[in-house]
Amino acid sequence: MKLLRVGTAGAERPALLDAGGTLRDLSGLVADIDGALLADDAALGRIRAAADAGELPALDAAGTRIGPPLARIGKIVCIGLNYYDHARETGAEPPAEPVVFLKAPDTVVGPDDTVLVPRGSAKTDWEVELAVVIGRTARYLESREEALECVAGYAVAHDVSEREFQIERGGTWDKGKNCETFNPLGPWLVTADEVPDPQDLGLRLWVNGELKQDGTTAEQIFPVAEVVRYLSRFMTLYPGDVVNTGTPAGVALGQPDPKPFLRAGDVVELEIDGLGRQRQEFKDA
Repeated sequence: MKLLRVGTAGAERPALLDAGGTLRDLSGLVADIDGALLADDAALGRIRAAADAGELPALDAAGTRIGPPLARIGKIVCIGLNYYDHARETGAEPPAEPVVFLKAPDTVVGPDDTVLVPRGSAKTDWEVELAVVIGRTARYLESREEALECVAGYAVAHDVSEREFQIERGGTWDKGKNCETFNPLGPWLVTADEVPDPQDLGLRLWVNGELKQDGTTAEQIFPVAEVVRYLSRFMTLYPGDVVNTGTPAGVALGQPDPKPFLRAGDVVELEIDGLGRQRQEFKDA
């Protein structure tokens, strides 16, 4: 299933995109798309049954804003330097263990919402990423198979980053990762049954129409199952948590000087095979 949330910010309603591309209203079945829903197999079954029976009313998609596909996100756990090609382009050694940092849930916006360049920023960068949405509690998992059983689905994430704040301003990466609007998510939450192999997905990103990133999740140093298993040894993942799994080569930081960091007026588009497409215009904060 392709689950999404549509409407004005803060007042989104749950919806489903059917196989024919028609937007369907889920508000008669569920209150929202969140961790509670993803952990409720019976509720998900009712959605599937209603969709298969053609019982869901259509929504007019014209002019409808698409919001983040998940409400009430618990935490966003991010993996840095998780692609061999990205490590090479930045001159970093591939890490022996996953590099972990957090983004605040309030950085999340819709896939086509405006992204703000922070005040004083000179090094705002792009990063297309595969987001993993957790559907079962993951705690001290023993195997990769157990880890995949905890995955409810997948989405496109844009891990926008301010590199000066991240690298040159002391301390951890958090200052460069948690600026407002720095995590567009969606358009859809695609349930795990529609993604038979999360290590076989193409990721692409364009800036002002120029292709910048063209990678594959096959390049991940730590695949999705290992990332979830590993994280469960250090923290408990709950339904409604999100894991951003890293970005492939092609970010501005890895380009020759002068590096083409983002400015107000730039337009970034990104997509992942089967998971949909985003488009953001950047403006000054």
